[in-house]
Amino acid sequence: MDVDGVLTDGTIYLNTQGYETKAFNVLDGTGIAYLRRAGIKTAIISGRNCDAVIHRAKELGIEDVYQGVKNKIDAYKQLLEKYAFSDKEICYIGDDLIDLPVFYRVGFPVAVANATPMVKQCSAYVTKVRGGQGAVREVAEKILKYQDKWHLIMERYQKPAT
Repeated sequence: MDVDGVLTDGTIYLNTQGYETKAFNVLDGTGIAYLRRAGIKTAIISGRNCDAVIHRAKELGIEDVYQGVKNKIDAYKQLLEKYAFSDKEICYIGDDLIDLPVFYRVGFPVAVANATPMVKQCSAYVTKVRGGQGAVREVAEKILKYQDKWHLIMERYQKPAT
């Protein structure tokens, strides 16, 4: 997945010293945790560099973080090789033109609701919510249900029998 506009609302916060910070949505983090619990790998490919992304990825157990990537297809190919995945096994969530080369390769390209029109047009699915507001969570649930793994998440939250 991308970061700015996907895991965040796309706003970049700079403090008076020029340090960049980002606001992440807890629903997205929970969705990523659910994917990890079901044995599904996640990765970040971002065109920008920000220490906050490294900290958030570490919190969420995301091992593969590519930042400052101007040609995202290179990072994508590294992930395919590292995990021996095929294109059709991959979902990628993006919002802008820089994401299109990956969209053209993956089996399930997803645009967030606030994505550019071209990205939406090239996607297999457009989220109902905007990036940074639970879009990744929405996609996580969709994937888990499609793969019949949602029950692995819900087991923990079932109402006890009386």
